[in-house]
Amino acid sequence: MMRAAGLTDYQRLPVAPVAFDDTVRALGGAGFRGANVTIPHKQAALALATSASAAAREIGAANTLAFGDGGEIAADNTDALGLLAALGEPPPVSALVLGAGGGARAVVWALTRAGTDVAVWNRTPGRAEGLGARVVTRPVPAEVLVNCTSVGLDHSSNQFQDLPLDADALGEYATVVDLVYRTGGTVLIREAEQRGIRTVDGLEILVRQGALSFTLWTGLPAPLQAMRDAVRDSGPQIRVP
Repeated sequence: MMRAAGLTDYQRLPVAPVAFDDTVRALGGAGFRGANVTIPHKQAALALATSASAAAREIGAANTLAFGDGGEIAADNTDALGLLAALGEPPPVSALVLGAGGGARAVVWALTRAGTDVAVWNRTPGRAEGLGARVVTRPVPAEVLVNCTSVGLDHSSNQFQDLPLDADALGEYATVVDLVYRTGGTVLIREAEQRGIRTVDGLEILVRQGALSFTLWTGLPAPLQAMRDAVRDSGPQIRVP
């Protein structure tokens, strides 16, 4: 599929923040069609782009760059639509989002534009102001719960010690989403699955946003199952919101 789309490789390029701009500007001339960008570079990616989609501008961050023949750099954000694709149709009527960082910003942007009534909880409520959703000081029932915090990265910790709800409260949500992904699943995802609740983990969102990036670069539909298999077979994984 990569070769059919005119692509020969997909490389991981660790880049220090101080070298980000120079590195990205050189990629187009080196033959790269585009790039996916992860934290902490998403705001910098938007800032250096010569054009940006409405999603990237309104979210304030870009996770996808496309390089033009004349040195143009187009920025987009597929994190938001990747979440909606992972959730499927129809979009949820209501959602509770945990966290107020960059991942939460994209999630709130996507859900509110899909018509979802969104509430946001953050340990520091003031940080959640300005996201375009209701700010709550304690969890509220909703159709979907979305964890956009980094809680869950430590596989040995009890995730619920750092979240504003306990495992028994998961029954108030029809679907539980965790942007964090790690081999074996997070505590949040495992507890939801044990209760028969539908779950969407960070890996599926990673695949979905990557599929949208692939289509932006090539104009071709992405091989979703092949992408899932490749990520699951690539060894231990940790995804950070």
